[in-house]
Formats: sequence, structure tokens, C-alpha cells
Amino acid sequence: MDVVGINQAEQESIFRVVAGILHLGNVEFTKGKETDAAEPKDDKSLLHLKTVAELFMCDEKSLGDSLVKRVIVTRGESITKALDPDTAALSRDALAKIVYSKLFDWLVEKINISIGQDPVSKFLIGVLDIYGFESFKTNSFEQFCINLTNEKLQQHFNQHVFKMEQEEYKKEQIDWSYIEFVDNQDILDLIEKKPGGIIALLDEACMFPRSTHETFAQKLYQTFKDHKRFIKPKLARTDFTICHYAGDVTYQTDLFLEKNKDLVVPEHQALLGASRCSFLSSLFPPVPQESSKSSKLSSIASGFKLQLQTLLETLSATEPHYVRCVKPNNALKPGIFENNNVLQQLRCGGVLEAIRISCAGFPSRKIFREFIDRFSILAPEVLNGSYNEVTACKKILEKSGLSGYQVGKTKVFLRAGQMAELDTRRSEILGVSARVIQKKVRAYLNYKHFKLLRLSSITIQAFYRGQVARHQYERVRRAAACLNIQKHSRKFLARKAYKNLYFSSVSIQAGIRGMNARKQLLFKKQMIAVTIIQAAKESDALLEANNKLEKQVEELTWQLQKLQRGGANNIAGQVPDIQGVSVIDDESMKKLTAENEQLKALVDATEKKYEETNKLSEERLKQAMEAEMKIIELKSAMQRLEEKISDLETEDKVLRQQALLSGSSKNMSSQLSFTTSTPVQNGQQAQLTSPSSKFGREDSKMRRSKIEVPQDGADSLIKCVEQNLGFSQEKPVAAFTIYKCLIHWRSLEAEKTSVFDNLVQMVGSTLEKVPTIDCLVGS
Repeated sequence: MDVVGINQAEQESIFRVVAGILHLGNVEFTKGKETDAAEPKDDKSLLHLKTVAELFMCDEKSLGDSLVKRVIVTRGESITKALDPDTAALSRDALAKIVYSKLFDWLVEKINISIGQDPVSKFLIGVLDIYGFESFKTNSFEQFCINLTNEKLQQHFNQHVFKMEQEEYKKEQIDWSYIEFVDNQDILDLIEKKPGGIIALLDEACMFPRSTHETFAQKLYQTFKDHKRFIKPKLARTDFTICHYAGDVTYQTDLFLEKNKDLVVPEHQALLGASRCSFLSSLFPPVPQESSKSSKLSSIASGFKLQLQTLLETLSATEPHYVRCVKPNNALKPGIFENNNVLQQLRCGGVLEAIRISCAGFPSRKIFREFIDRFSILAPEVLNGSYNEVTACKKILEKSGLSGYQVGKTKVFLRAGQMAELDTRRSEILGVSARVIQKKVRAYLNYKHFKLLRLSSITIQAFYRGQVARHQYERVRRAAACLNIQKHSRKFLARKAYKNLYFSSVSIQAGIRGMNARKQLLFKKQMIAVTIIQAAKESDALLEANNKLEKQVEELTWQLQKLQRGGANNIAGQVPDIQGVSVIDDESMKKLTAENEQLKALVDATEKKYEETNKLSEERLKQAMEAEMKIIELKSAMQRLEEKISDLETEDKVLRQQALLSGSSKNMSSQLSFTTSTPVQNGQQAQLTSPSSKFGREDSKMRRSKIEVPQDGADSLIKCVEQNLGFSQEKPVAAFTIYKCLIHWRSLEAEKTSVFDNLVQMVGSTLEKVPTIDCLVGS
């Protein structure tokens, strides 16, 4: 308010008046003590009434009387009439409405003065902002007045557009008599015609106190039943429909009478004019006595119509320019365009009507120069200089085959759609010309590209052929080098493989020869040990015979003593025998005793040599086993070499078979060629007997036999025998193991003699039957 020039005192007065209006709306009435009399409803209403009187700075009792009483002035006297609660409420609303209206008018005048408007100026620039056509679910007196304004403005807009079109046609001197102008004067006559219009009937109904909205509606139905713009709804009793330019709108007459009444009560006028608030009293200046009666007959509709007439007179005196604002969607969000909503706004804003008026004449127009520049392509001959602008335009139009157009003094006027048709034909010609140009340009560019491509291809091919030749030469050179390298590589690998094979063969042969020599040496030592053992066994037999003879001598001596005691006859008969025996025994005893002592000494020496020989043989057996393991590894290496060197495969197989056959036959012959006796548990001695002559024959036969023993089984058996297995249930575990293996391999079944059969049966029966084994059988 400070900006528009309202000082603090005026602002305080404005707030005082607005607050009084708000409190006045809170005053309620009820029936009083008298009949048809009204009074404030309760203490709260009295408090609001007192507050209004304080804010308006007037007498509280006078304010209350002006609301509940009415003074009727007759010719010679005045009559005070009490009002019922409903009438008192209408009187309260009338007071609030008139105060608010006066305040609003004062604010508008104050703002106009503050912005510096010159009242004597001949020029005016104004902005008229109107909401537009309204059509809601419920349409009352406010929508009726707004739509009346839109009808008036639409008529002015149509007249303005048509007038501009008419002036343009007159200026260009063309025929426009057949153009129809769309006018909505019949709708305006329906609403504001005097007498008989809707506003006149409404004012007439407001003059009668007993009139209601129902009687008003019936009056409308009777008056406009044949009007083409007025429709009575079928299901409504008090509604009516007006066919506006933007569409049909149905109005409800329930509050038409109340909202139209704008009567100034003289008591209110006098009360507020006598207010102690200078601002409020200035809003209600004294009214002449003769005009007080006419003021009572004014209405909102009549005042609105007068203001609208003044607005139209102002618009007619100016050059208006129209700006139509279109809302794309009701959600007020970007990127959303509702077609029906926008179309309805264009229809309600009168844009469609304006377009229809414009399309009814010649909506497309161009000056001669622009028309020739744009459409001379349709008739190229007009550009040779022999035609003036008018003739050239007519020539173009005639060649295009259009009708209905007109040529003015400076412009060409075309009917609706003709400009689009000319543009279409122009586009077709331009398209054909563009295609021809494109064809030529593409042909030139393609030929140029072809020449460049051919030159590039020749250059690339020459370079490629040279590169291919160089690569081919490099491949040939590499192939020759590869052959040379392969030749020397194969030669080196063959020599290396031969050397490895030669070294392996020599190593295998040396190992096999050494093993055979060691086995022969072992065999000789075992034969010597066997001979010694046999001699020892013969000495043992002599000792046993000596023992037997000693026992017989003792028995004979005992018997002799017995006989001496028993009788002389017996003694005499037996004496020659005893003497003979004793003579014999004494002679042999001496020999046997000497031989026995020699044999004992020989046996002791033999046993010591046997133990040393046995230890030495065990060590050599271990070395032989290690050599055999190395031989096995060398054999695996030989097998890998056999896969690489196919030409030496036959020789390698022969050497391996010879090595296997010689090793197995000698091993088996050495194991089966002798019997030994070894010391066992508790000082016992195991005896092994076999004549040397028979053993030699059996050994020669076994050498000639071809017994195939599994190499893995023989190795496992040798490792098992090397361990100290001991006895199980007083039976030697090693002997049982050797015997079962020989039986499983059937080594004892090849070319056996009767003596070897007896030996095998004896050893088997001894191992199976004798519970305590005193001897070990070796094979």
C-alpha cells in the first residue's frame, strides 16, 4: 500500500473497515419477543455487533435497529416495521456488501491516481484481463455475468476482425460481397434486451418481495419457449440453458434473485454517513432526497450491464490487440498437451470463430514480388522480363489451374487451401529438380571416386605383389634353412640315441656278466660248503655209531656182571663173546676217537668259514639286487628310446629277452643246485642233503629248461627273504614262502628227476607233518 501512495492513516482505516465487515458476517439473528421480530441470537452475536459498532465508530443501538427494523416513509408519516430473522440476515448482508463495494471503488480510484493517469489525455493504453468463458457443473449468477461479458467481447472481436478484413478488401479493390459475417447478436438480445430480456425479467422479479427463483424460472420458460438459443432442461424445474458461441451452458436460478439484489437501505446510508470515522463517512456522502428512491431499484445485473457498455465504448474508441493464453494441461506440468482441453480453450476464447471469419474470405495473401519469387518455378517463362508483376502472377495462377482467387492492386488473395496446393506443386518441381541435380552431382562424384579408387587399387596391387614375392622368397629361404637344420638335428639326435643305446647295452651286458660271474662264484662256494657239510654229517654218523657201541659195551658189561652174580655156567658160556667184542671195540674205539677229534676240529673250522661265506654271499646278493634294480631302470629308459628310434626296436627286444632269460635261468639254477644247513633258534641245526652227482644232473637239466618266472614276483620274493621273518607256530616263515612261490610258479614241475621228486616230496611232507622244524629247505 505504501507503494501505491496510501498513507498509514488510510491503511489503518482500510483494515478497520475490513475487520468490521468480517465481524458483521458473524452476527446471527433469531425470533424476538414480538411477532415477526428479530434480535441477536446470543451474547456472542451481541459481542460481534458491539465490535462492528466500535470499528465503524457509530452508535451500537442505531446499528442494531438498522439491521432488525425498516422505516417506511409515506406521504405524511413514517412507519417502523420489525423484520423477521431471514430479512434481518439479508439486511446484514446488504450492509456488508455496500461497505465492501464502496471500499473497493475507493481503492481502484486511489491506485489509478497514484500511477499518474492523465484524465485529459487523448491517448490511452490499457490492458483488459478477462478470465474467459466459464462452464461448470453448477453455474450461478456469477457465471451468467462472466459469460455475458465474453459474448460482448466476442462480438466486438468478430466485428474488429471482419472490419479489418473489409478494409483490406476495399483497399485492394476486390469483390467481397459474398463473405458471410457470423454474429451473436441474438444471444445478446436474449440476455439484455429491454423489455423482455433475462436481465429485465430478473430485475422485475427482484422488485416483488414475494418473488422466488421458481416463479422467475417459470417466467423465463413462458417468455423464451420458442427462442432457438434458450433451452429448458427436461429433468430440472428451475434451470435453463443458453446456447453461447462457445457451447451450451446450464444455469441454476436458486440464488439469482439474492445475488442480483443490491439495494442501499437509507438507514444504512445515514448510519455510515454519520460515522465518527472520517474515512468511512467519506465513502457514503449524502444522497439527494429525490435520488434515494431510484437507488433502491438498482440491481447488480443492471449495474454490470452499464459497466460493460462503458468498457465496449472504450474498446471501440481504441485499436485493440488480442492475446490468447492457452493452458496445455490442467496438471500444470511441462511436456503434456491435452488436445481436447486446448481445443475447448480455443473455442471458448473465440479463436475458432476468428479463424472461421478469416477463412470465409481470403485467408492467404502475398504481395506480388514475394509471390513471384516463391512460385515463379511453376511458370519459368515469367522470368524472361516480358511480363509485369500482375501479368506474371496471373500467368502463374492460370498455369497452376486454381480458381476462386483474386488479384488486388498490390497483393494476390487466395482462398483457403490454395496456398498449400501451390506449395505442394512447388515442392514437387523442386523435388524433381533436386533429383536431377543430385543425379549429376552423384555421377560426377562417383566418376571422380572411381578414378581415385582405380589409381589406388593399381598402387596397392603393385605393392601387394612385391610384398607377396618378398614373402614367397623368404618362405623358400626359410624352408631350405629348416631342411638343413632338420638334417643336422636328426643326425645329432640319431648319434646321441645310438650312443645312449650303446652305453646302455654295454652297461646291461657288463651288469649281466658280473651278475653271472658272482653267481658262479657263489655256486662254487656253496658246493664247497656242501662238501664240508656232507663230511660233517659222516663224522656225526660215526659218532652216533661210537655212542651206540659204547652203550652196547655198557649193556654187555652190565649183563656180564649180572651173569657173574647169577651163575658160573652162564658166565662161562658168554665169556668168549664178550672178549671178542671188547677186542673188536678197543681196536675200533681208538681209531674212532682219533677220527672224531679230527672231525670236530674240522667241523668247527668249517662252521666258521661257512658263517663268513654266508655273510659275504648276503652282501653280494644285496649288491646283485641293486644291480638288478638299476637294470630295470635302464630297461624302462630303453623302452622310451624304442618309441623314439624305431629302427633299433628289434635289437633292443632281443637284448632284453636274452638278459631276462640268462638272469632267470641262472638265478633258478643257483637256487635249486644246492642244499645248505644254517643255524637256527636254540642252537639247533637245519640239515640239507643232496648227492653232488645227482645235483649236477638236475642242474644241467634245469639250465636247459625255459622257465618263465614273473620279474615283479621274483623281486618281491627276494626282498621278503632278505628280511628276518623268524618262525610262526615253530615253522620257518621264509621256507614256507619260498616253497609256496615255487609251487605257484610251477618251477618244480619242469624236467624233474626221480631223486628231485623224492626230495620235493620229502621236503613237502616234512614241512606239512613235522610240528617242530629242525631244518630249512632252500631252493
